[in-house]
Formats: sequence, C-alpha cells, structure tokens
Amino acid sequence: MARIADDIRELGFPGAAALLAERLPRTSRARSGELGEIFATELVEEQLGFSVPVRRLRYKDGREMALRGDDFIGVRIDAAGDLFLLKGEAKSRAQLAGATISQARTALSRDNGRPTATSLLFIADRLMEREDEGATVGRAIRNEVANRAVPATRIDHALFTMSGNAAPQALIDDLQAAGPERTHTVIHLRIVDHQEFIRLSYEGALALGND
Repeated sequence: MARIADDIRELGFPGAAALLAERLPRTSRARSGELGEIFATELVEEQLGFSVPVRRLRYKDGREMALRGDDFIGVRIDAAGDLFLLKGEAKSRAQLAGATISQARTALSRDNGRPTATSLLFIADRLMEREDEGATVGRAIRNEVANRAVPATRIDHALFTMSGNAAPQALIDDLQAAGPERTHTVIHLRIVDHQEFIRLSYEGALALGND
C-alpha cells in the first residue's frame, strides 16, 4: 500500500492505476485464484492463530501465472521456541465440485503432508532479508527444510474454498476422511454471485481516485 501511495504522489491517480493494471491478472480464472488466496491468507491470520509472513502474490513474475508450491503457509513459534506450520490450499470456483476438492487434498497430502521445500525456502529467504525478528523465523524454517524435524502433530492442514454454490457433500466427506495425525481445518465461503463479485472487485481496485 505504501508503494501505491507513493505512485499516486508521483504520477497522480491515473498513472498509479495504470501501473497497478500492469500487475493485476486479466483473465477471470487467474483473478478467481488470486482472490481465493487473498481471502484464505487473511482468514488464517485472523482465525487460525498463524502468521503468514510472506504474501506470495507480491512476488509473482507474471500476471496470469500462479507461483509454484503451496498456496499459503502459516507459521507460529510458541513460547518454548517450537516451530508450528500450516500448509494450505485455496480453491475458488463458480461451482465447486468433488474433483477440485480431491485435487486440493492430493496437494495437501503430497510429501507426507509437509509444506514443500521450495515454498518454505522462498519464505525463509524473504524473512532473512529483513533486519528484525523475521530473520530468526527464517532461520528456523531453513533448519526445518534441512532436518525435517517438525512432527506431523505440529503441521496443520487448511483447505479454503470459495464458490457460488453451497458447500458440497464432497467437502464434508473430505474432512471426515482426513487422517488423525494432524489438525485439519476446512473453510467454505459461499458467494452466490461469485463471478460478478470477482469482476467488480478487480474493477474497483483499478478505479483509483474515481470516488
């Protein structure tokens, strides 16, 4: 937000909006996926007790391309210094069906349910570029990638879905079938006018200064 504010000061609202437009996706599919990740990330921090110290979408190198790896990763270090992780998948569809849910669960279960090393190292590297307590967290994450010492009981899974239809039975069945070795959280957000909501959200983001 500070960078956008600086753009407005330097370029005015039209210039800042033009710069922002170069970063935002244009296809409805990419926009849907981005918005799902944004909502999931905010929910994790507000409701699940984890920090999401690195917002992946800020580091995209193509407006229509999703970054590889886990959709979102939450981090928490308790009073004893133990590292807890949250591995998450976000899915946004006009109509959510079982195939998408199975795809998400497969991704969560991959690598024995651990966050991918690529995703963890990306977060750790960004944190260690800082000159605050984030560098310490980054070091702990790099140690985990090397040692794989965090047990399943300290690696939670979260599946966030957003769609125009109500939560399908397949989503309930998926949660009930999840293994007992870790904590599983499933959140479904129903937005009846899903496609229109996404369109208006991005149009509103680009309408800098129009109000």
